[in-house]
Amino acid sequence: RDSGTGVLLPPIIMGLLLQSLFLLILLLLDPCLHPAAAFPKGCYPSEEEGLKTFRCSNAQLTEVPRDIPNDTNKLYLDSNQIPFLPRDAFRDLPLLLELDLSHNAIARIESGAFQGLAEHLHSLDLSSNRLVSVSKDTFNNLRAKVNLSNNPWLCDCRLQELIRAVELAADSSGGIVCDSSPQEEHVGKAFLQVIADTDFCNAYKKTTDIAMLVTMFGWFAMVISYLVYYVRQNQEDARRHLEYLKSLPSKQRRSEESSTISTVV
Repeated sequence: RDSGTGVLLPPIIMGLLLQSLFLLILLLLDPCLHPAAAFPKGCYPSEEEGLKTFRCSNAQLTEVPRDIPNDTNKLYLDSNQIPFLPRDAFRDLPLLLELDLSHNAIARIESGAFQGLAEHLHSLDLSSNRLVSVSKDTFNNLRAKVNLSNNPWLCDCRLQELIRAVELAADSSGGIVCDSSPQEEHVGKAFLQVIADTDFCNAYKKTTDIAMLVTMFGWFAMVISYLVYYVRQNQEDARRHLEYLKSLPSKQRRSEESSTISTVV
């Protein structure tokens, strides 16, 4: 019955109203049932092995999506064109266990990009991107096993510190290859093979120490040169003054010589 007119509504209309109400309740109770239009094109939620999964593989994304359900356990953002990871990119995903960012165009990762994931994340895939150099602080407190293979790495002290700071995923270390290096003979070699014989950070420290010694020696040489010049200049002035005094009458000369000698002393 319509409350305004007192007329009974047809059963079909009543059924549609009840169905709409039922769907609304379901959507409120389970975010994963939201229509696909609420997510970026090519992205969809699912459940795999009892874990809530959100897939955006090969979805032509150029940034990390914002409308990811915050109860997601596994997130696949692989095979897209994401160029960098901003700070707090995943801060609203406190239950995330696995994060796949492989086969993107990631060349830069801002400090704090993985902030909030330290407690639960156990797998992070950054393979097949465009990473050349990343600070070890990017992975602060992260316990996840990280895949860093197939990136154009610059093999130097920074990469050495990064490798020591993270736990590499099984069988991924061989894929970390020197695309460039201060030593040309290292290019094309696996990084772990290179650092077995070369300590990049120790070599950098030695180079820095030598540079400091050269700089200090340069300043010391400049100071000594100035002092020698200053003494010689004073001696030359004193010599000229004495020669001038010799040309004066004897009485005046003795008085001036006494003054000059006391000044020199």
